[in-house]
Amino acid sequence: MSEFDSIRQQVLDYTQQLAREGFLKGTGGNVSVRVAGQNALAITPSNQDYFSIHPNDICIYSFDKQKIEGDLKPSIEMGFHIAVYQVRPDVNCVMHTHQDFASAIALIGKSIPALFDEQVRFLGRSVDVIPYAPSGTGLLVNQVRKLVKNHHNAYILKNHGALCLGSTPERALHNVMLLEKAALSYILALCTGEKIGKIPLIVRELAFGKLRSEQKKLEQQLSQGSV
Repeated sequence: MSEFDSIRQQVLDYTQQLAREGFLKGTGGNVSVRVAGQNALAITPSNQDYFSIHPNDICIYSFDKQKIEGDLKPSIEMGFHIAVYQVRPDVNCVMHTHQDFASAIALIGKSIPALFDEQVRFLGRSVDVIPYAPSGTGLLVNQVRKLVKNHHNAYILKNHGALCLGSTPERALHNVMLLEKAALSYILALCTGEKIGKIPLIVRELAFGKLRSEQKKLEQQLSQGSV
């Protein structure tokens, strides 16, 4: 038995759900969950079939990239997962996916504007594009670290895929699905050649204000040690 058994199972369960629903392809993508009360995370291993691994294969690492538990090599993208947790105390789960429609947006490099109330309420004012950098590099880590400070919960990784954040794994999964809806709708709307309609600015700001209020409340709870 290990103190990390529960969080490992959680990471594996959500990873397999993402794979079953087509948001992860092959061995691509990665999922992590912050270890409560520690500067550490549980993250999927590198280059493994998600339906062949077991909970003990989920890697436990400190934020300074020191192994705590696990025999397999962690995802090469662990660096940007750590960066998110370091600059976003409201985030407890990070999901990097290769989902189809968000990945298509990644190829054209267009931010998704505020199309729907629900999108802004949970994902942010827009779904912005993180500039391209090779996978697993410090350059990509720095790009992610810089942009996630805008407090959004979904991003497009240029020529790569998508990055979704959540206060819980459940919320992160919800954000993955909501991003795919927005990406598909945006692609179809672009194909019409017509002007893209966006929600009114005042509605956008009200919706984003609710998201920021939740984030600030969680940050305050964490700072007081009540979460």
